[in-house]
Amino acid sequence: MRTGSSRVWFKMAECTTLDSLLEMGFDRNRAEKAVAHTGNQGIERAMDWLMEHENDPDIDEPYVPPAGNVLESSDSQETPTEPTPAAEEGAELSEEEGLKKPMTEEEKREQIKRLEELMKVKQEERRERERREEVEREKQRRKQGQELLQVKQKLQEEEMKKLTEQRRREKMEDRMAKQRVREKIARDREERAQKFGGGSSVVSPTSPPSEAAPSASSGSQGPPPAKKDYDESRIQVRLLDGSTLTAVFKAQEPLAAVRVYVQMNGVEGQDFTLLSPYPRRVYTDMDMEKPLRELGLVPSAVLVVAKK
Repeated sequence: MRTGSSRVWFKMAECTTLDSLLEMGFDRNRAEKAVAHTGNQGIERAMDWLMEHENDPDIDEPYVPPAGNVLESSDSQETPTEPTPAAEEGAELSEEEGLKKPMTEEEKREQIKRLEELMKVKQEERRERERREEVEREKQRRKQGQELLQVKQKLQEEEMKKLTEQRRREKMEDRMAKQRVREKIARDREERAQKFGGGSSVVSPTSPPSEAAPSASSGSQGPPPAKKDYDESRIQVRLLDGSTLTAVFKAQEPLAAVRVYVQMNGVEGQDFTLLSPYPRRVYTDMDMEKPLRELGLVPSAVLVVAKK
């Protein structure tokens, strides 16, 4: 009969915990789950379970008691026996001893009040815990943001260094290319000067060779002077912006030498052609290989730069 008395007491306690939770306003399904999962160890344990699991996705699913319940299985396994009058009398006494005296309304109100205060305390503790966790998460978020900003700034600095180094190399390569062009022009002029027996072409005024004037007799006039054979040409080039360049070239130098001179000193990086204004003549790529003397640009000429 002790087993029967303990079952009765357990069911009484379970009903007391479940009823207390229902009177406090908890849903029956949630209250039954809390009592079952805490093993009916008291109202405080049940309340703790409810507050910890109130955000579970399956909290409101219908509660299904686990299969093979110990108490139910033990009840079903017992074989009924015919009780004797003495056994029935002892059982009644044991059950009366096991039953608790039901609480009055005043006791119920006091218990509910204490439980509500306890729930408030636990809710406040939970809110404080969540607040601390939120503060810690915010600290971590700010820390990660600062680290990300530092990484971004470092990447930008490295990119700027790469761009600066690339520009520096490009400028150096450009200067070296210009220097090579100048050296090539100087070598070409020197080779032409040596080939044709003249001096190097420089931007300086030249004086035609002096020739002795024929002596004139008082009684007769001599033959007309022979046409001079100039070996230099003074070229004036009018640029796109209206400014002019003036240089002296050998008469045997090709027109390409004038073009290179203009490229290096006035029209760098642009595609252009040369022409004579009077009479108008546009010089072609084939003309660039012809000497200045053959093109009629000796001893002086004016050329105009025009866009292609």
